[in-house]
Amino acid sequence: MSKTISTAVKRMDSHGKTGGQLKYISDYQFPNLLYARTLRSERVRARITKISLPEFPDGYHYVDASDIPAGGRNCVEMIEADWRAFATDDVRFYGETIALVVGPDRQEVIRLLEQIKVEYEDLEAATTIEEALELKGGPIHGEDNLFTNYHIEKGNPTDAFARATRVVEDEIRTGVQEQVYIEPQGVVAAVENGKLTVYATTQCPFYIRHSVSAALGYSEDDVRVRQTPTGGGFGGKEHYPDVLAVPAAVAALKTGRPVQLIFERVEDMTVTSKRHASRIRLRTALDSDNNILALDIDAVIDAGAYESSSRVVLQRCMFTGNGVYDFPNVRVHGRAVATNTVPADAFRGFGAPQGLFAIETHMSHIAREIGVDEDEFRMRYWIKNGGRTVTNGTLREDVKLDELLARVKELSDYDRKNAEYTRGSGRGIALAFVQHGSGFTGSGERDIIKAKVKLRRTAAGEVVVHASNVEIGQGIDTAFRKIAGGVLDIPYTEIQLVNTDTDATPDSGPTCASRSASVVGYLVQEAARKLKNRWDEEGELEVFQEYAHPSGLNWDPLTLQGDAYPTHAWGVKAVEVEVDPVTLEIKVEGIFCAFDIGRAIDELVIEGQIHGGMLQGLGYATIEKMENKGGRFQQVTMADYCIPTSLDFPSGIKSALVDNPYEFGPSGAKGAGEVVLDGAAPALALAVQKALGLSVAQIPLTPEYLSEVRAHARDSVYA
Repeated sequence: MSKTISTAVKRMDSHGKTGGQLKYISDYQFPNLLYARTLRSERVRARITKISLPEFPDGYHYVDASDIPAGGRNCVEMIEADWRAFATDDVRFYGETIALVVGPDRQEVIRLLEQIKVEYEDLEAATTIEEALELKGGPIHGEDNLFTNYHIEKGNPTDAFARATRVVEDEIRTGVQEQVYIEPQGVVAAVENGKLTVYATTQCPFYIRHSVSAALGYSEDDVRVRQTPTGGGFGGKEHYPDVLAVPAAVAALKTGRPVQLIFERVEDMTVTSKRHASRIRLRTALDSDNNILALDIDAVIDAGAYESSSRVVLQRCMFTGNGVYDFPNVRVHGRAVATNTVPADAFRGFGAPQGLFAIETHMSHIAREIGVDEDEFRMRYWIKNGGRTVTNGTLREDVKLDELLARVKELSDYDRKNAEYTRGSGRGIALAFVQHGSGFTGSGERDIIKAKVKLRRTAAGEVVVHASNVEIGQGIDTAFRKIAGGVLDIPYTEIQLVNTDTDATPDSGPTCASRSASVVGYLVQEAARKLKNRWDEEGELEVFQEYAHPSGLNWDPLTLQGDAYPTHAWGVKAVEVEVDPVTLEIKVEGIFCAFDIGRAIDELVIEGQIHGGMLQGLGYATIEKMENKGGRFQQVTMADYCIPTSLDFPSGIKSALVDNPYEFGPSGAKGAGEVVLDGAAPALALAVQKALGLSVAQIPLTPEYLSEVRAHARDSVYA
């Protein structure tokens, strides 16, 4: 297929969204609808000693774990079944669900909720990584508070460290980040035509079906999930809708009526999952010529009170922990630790932004310590085709970092500015180099997801694509139509799409992990080819395409060894800053980036992804501060938690794409949704380091933190 697939077209969802005609979950009308509100824990860690209920008027209901049907389980099953649908004897984090109050009048539901009295016996809580590792208050999970504890090695790092002339050490920290999707979380559960049906704003309808059926003791075929138009996700609507859907489903079965559970913004920000905070310690061994002999990484992420998807977040953090580099000897120790905080979960890039920020910052610090140019130092270790990854896989693709760097330097006038902005001058520009594996880790696509799509040609000649990947603002509804239409030589506007109903689509996997266009889009392409070959047959036609792992890839999920990803997207980013010498406020003067995403399905959609991803990454690095004090988030309104606006960063982001088609992507496409965020934070942080002549080791780079760094540097000089 020619490169015309990249030509921008009008998005299929644009008119309904910009015109206001599209209905979201709160717009849906159901007969005899009941409204639910959640009774939540007001303690971080405690035993529940007594719950006192007011008298409930007729038609109002208290729903808790005792209402789960016989044969069901009090769980929200995700990767593991540890997250409870309803807390019973104890609570593990502030805001944990204890029960629902359900009834026909919202105000009466709120009044009843406010009259419920829960008595607690407080327990000592562990609310930080350090407290959890020290087992403060006793284990929250297992005997060691570790949901996962992984070790991987490449080469012989022990021997390399023994031969080292110098060892450079760092401790790098990243903070919590809130997704701030436009539409808060919401579901409606109802029994329709004898089947438990859940309507939800979600990225992953089949995840909800799995969780609800497991909790109710139903077969998955007895549960139907219908995704409603979804106002953004960024990973926040990957697993978390399950947490609403299970209690709502229990309430719908108890009452026999549809039950709506929709969060207000403060509740959403208080209790929903965030990006994992991390503490990453790095040690690098150098020889007498200051060449890198080995790298040792100890990565710990704060998983919160339940595991959720922390193991896959941790894996990607570990596998991305050595960035775009091919070091001869690497050791990575990764742990996801349980704390008495809101469970963390998927967030755009899941794990890669933490790992990439740590390694890029660390490489800069090494270069400064040994007195060499940090860009040239990092470029010396770039991985190339045939290189070995940190999991001892073989890189089987052309790495075009040289070309990407050249494009960024041209866009930014980098060499001139970098020479002109002397260290400590208040201005700085810096580079970050990034990679992001497309799709799920290792053999996950083959052994766990097992994606499948269907294409159907009706008797009237209409083509319908059936896939479960959903539109959350990223343009997948248009992309699937373009892919199928391009193969069949049919205008994309004439292709129909069914992707919002688990009863009407095969399970093509979740909408996450930079896989929808690259992995599932390839299945759509191949199914379209099958359909084209049978086009002359009469009547209605159906064709299916199942995922097949690219040949030659090897992965051991027990040892985490082999080819972690079949292909990678690559990027080079530059950020130019000016830092106020008094207030230490950061002003971003320029944003420049270039990406290898294989081939763009639609260049305008990718441009939108670049703009959104870069700004989200820069917000993560600067103004998006969410403090967790004593197990409670302090910023739970849009007035307290700041995200970038059009006034915070330059509107004219300059970007470029380097064509590098991938054999097993539709028209050569690779994942694009996450690499555009990865690396924005270290590019900005390294620019701030140059501007101030200081070393930074955490994000967000608030003025308060930078003031502490500057004061510490002055104290060190005076000492």
